[in-house]
Amino acid sequence: MASLNKVMLIGNLTREPEVRYTPKGSAVCDLGIAVNRTYVTDSNERMQETTYVDVVVWSHLAELAGKYLHKGRAVFIEGRLQMDT
Repeated sequence: MASLNKVMLIGNLTREPEVRYTPKGSAVCDLGIAVNRTYVTDSNERMQETTYVDVVVWSHLAELAGKYLHKGRAVFIEGRLQMDT
């Protein structure tokens, strides 16, 4: 059964990925993406809205992200959302 809390985001990297390691040796990669949404208003005006999302990638995928992803590159992210306060 598929998890109901998964989301999919498509956007462009806003900065170079930053890989670090936990004290136990697990890789963690922080990256940011910009997700664009285009819509048409009631007055038939085309508008674009950008949402910036911070992403954390863990383990082997974190190492791969740090190695192959670069600022400006298009990415597809699948995971779960967690709100920061």
